[in-house]
Amino acid sequence: MGKEEATLAYSRISRHGQVTVPKAVRQRLGLRAGDRVEADVNGTTVLRPVRWEKNRFEGSAGILGNFPGGIEEINAWVRNMRDDDGDGSEA
Repeated sequence: MGKEEATLAYSRISRHGQVTVPKAVRQRLGLRAGDRVEADVNGTTVLRPVRWEKNRFEGSAGILGNFPGGIEEINAWVRNMRDDDGDGSEA
């Protein structure tokens, strides 16, 4: 793999803490609106795209097994939670 030329670009932080990623950087990283990035701050700051190959939670599906009592018990549990007055006891 060849050595890539460095991209240096400047941006300003808004009063809301937002930063506009300059076009040259977006193009270099292949970023589009809605993409996620991560900032790694460890002596220097590195901004890189976050790309997941698959759903991060896919491997966890079904790990807890079925809910005891099935859908009827789930609905009863949700109704009970909705009836709770907020202090941990039923009204």
